[in-house]
Amino acid sequence: MRLITSIFLLLLLSFEAMASEKAIPGPNDCFWRGPFSADPYINIAYPDANVYYWAAVFSTPEDATLELNGDYPYSRYMSFFSYNERGKPIESITDYQIDSIATNPFIPGNQRSDLNRAYTIEVINDAAIANSDNTLFSPQYRNNQQLIVYRIYLPDENTTPTGGVTLPQPTLTLSDGTKLKSKEACKAMNASQFLTVSFDALGIPPNEYRKLITQSDKPDTWPAHNPTKWFIQLDRKSLIGMYTGDIDPNAPRSEGGFYPNLDNDYIRAIINRKHGKVLIVRGKAPTTPQTFNGANVAKEADLRYWSLCSNQSFVNTRVNDCLFDQEIPLNKNGFYTIAISRAEDRPRNATRECGMAWLPMADDGDGMFDEDVTVIQFRHMLPSKDFDHAIQRVMKQDQLETVMGPYMPQARYLMPNQVETFFPCPN
Repeated sequence: MRLITSIFLLLLLSFEAMASEKAIPGPNDCFWRGPFSADPYINIAYPDANVYYWAAVFSTPEDATLELNGDYPYSRYMSFFSYNERGKPIESITDYQIDSIATNPFIPGNQRSDLNRAYTIEVINDAAIANSDNTLFSPQYRNNQQLIVYRIYLPDENTTPTGGVTLPQPTLTLSDGTKLKSKEACKAMNASQFLTVSFDALGIPPNEYRKLITQSDKPDTWPAHNPTKWFIQLDRKSLIGMYTGDIDPNAPRSEGGFYPNLDNDYIRAIINRKHGKVLIVRGKAPTTPQTFNGANVAKEADLRYWSLCSNQSFVNTRVNDCLFDQEIPLNKNGFYTIAISRAEDRPRNATRECGMAWLPMADDGDGMFDEDVTVIQFRHMLPSKDFDHAIQRVMKQDQLETVMGPYMPQARYLMPNQVETFFPCPN
């Protein structure tokens, strides 16, 4: 597979750019680059707009050990993932898996407000000791590069993007026992090096995408179906199959490309406003911990987190915006109604006061060739063992509706005046 270092990433991900007068806004340091999220930050690989992502690109010296010392953030979720140059996850350590003297605020029943929040994890480059407690296996690939991504989902209201704590700091112990911290550790690990990735880790090449959307035997709205068709996330061939129709029913669940979070599973649909200027999506909402407003205790729920996102094409993999579980109004039976449209077509009753959430389509559509196209995506995170309707329980495409049951989103195209007529705003 041919590797490239994109000009975009060179400009936006390099430490030198971070340190300049026109640095990317938000907290960052010599080890972490970011945050990546929806605008105004770096927006690629379909981020969730309510999540902050930091990347570290480094090379651990031979026989050295790397520790990350941090504080649990005030947030719904946090994790560390290691990846290879194709965006495939290698290993992860998620909040609840971290063992520390401090109370782990992500374990149900524990206090979330405890001030003693310190933890330590070790980043290793040795497969022989992988899967040890409090360790993250991050193997070196081309030019001895390593890559880890630190995620914070939904920081509590009125906290910083880091969840009210500082970013985890590196401590590098050299083979002779010398300990290096902060800038000295960053220098020893060459943490300012450019990220080298394969193009298909980030998206579909533009020329390939253009061919997929301009097939001579397909309508101009292809591959948007009416009624809307949802697809589970399978391998890369099946992703292309959303356009070609060639989807292997026995294809494996995907772990490659777009730097996925394996604590999530997804369903996606491609929609086209030529079918109707507004897409109404309805379904039953799984329960989640209500942490955003600063709950004192972590609670068990159906899922840790869920969201619906509006995205552009599989070329630029850019998010328009996302709605997270706690900001979506529900009726008395726990069902949501979400309107998706351009801002100019937003129904007047698509407001929280009227019991309807709203999600924008981009004015330039897929951001490439078709201004009417949008990719929408549901995320389900870390289902409880008793919740049988999570996307994670769907193993095959034809099981989708049966497994998800009432939690399966139902979608219908309408015009703005029809939405206002069919869903009158209650007094």
